[in-house]
Amino acid sequence: MDHIASLHALEILDSRGTPTLEVILKTKKGLTASAKIPSGASKGEKEACELRDEDQKRYLGKGVLKAVANVNGSLNHLLKGCRLEQKKIDEMMIKADGTENKTNFGANAILGVSLAAARALALSAKEPLFRHLRKQKKYLLPQPMMNIINGGVHADSSLEIQEFMICPIASSFKEKLRIGVEVFWGRKAI
Repeated sequence: MDHIASLHALEILDSRGTPTLEVILKTKKGLTASAKIPSGASKGEKEACELRDEDQKRYLGKGVLKAVANVNGSLNHLLKGCRLEQKKIDEMMIKADGTENKTNFGANAILGVSLAAARALALSAKEPLFRHLRKQKKYLLPQPMMNIINGGVHADSSLEIQEFMICPIASSFKEKLRIGVEVFWGRKAI
């Protein structure tokens, strides 16, 4: 079993130009795994805290240097030398954060470390991440879910609900995809 040698994070930009972070995990056996953390445009009221700097002089307050500092400081200190064991790592971070919605370290910092650990474990097992994370033996194609109406901050409408999605039921992925596309076109025609 491998152990964490170090954690390092840096501020990067996502596809919309919004700051987010990348976490790089190095193991004692020389593996390196990284994770770039996504950030949604809309936030639910029950959603874990995505730690932002709130410094209006940098990226309109959306910088993530506080989350980066938490990875490079507190989380690195907490996990350095720890066995590369997913559940243990996640539990240690959640306990050390001590809040229900991850306000101390930031969910973005915790998720970055957790995902980097998962990738390191997959590398250690010499298997792709999807195989490492899967819980069942039989491989299935993903269930297609189609967004057919947008609301919330993503739309120029007054709909409060962010997305109306459909999940077609059929015997094959091909048929599910066809049904979804036809429903989307039908809705658009209406």
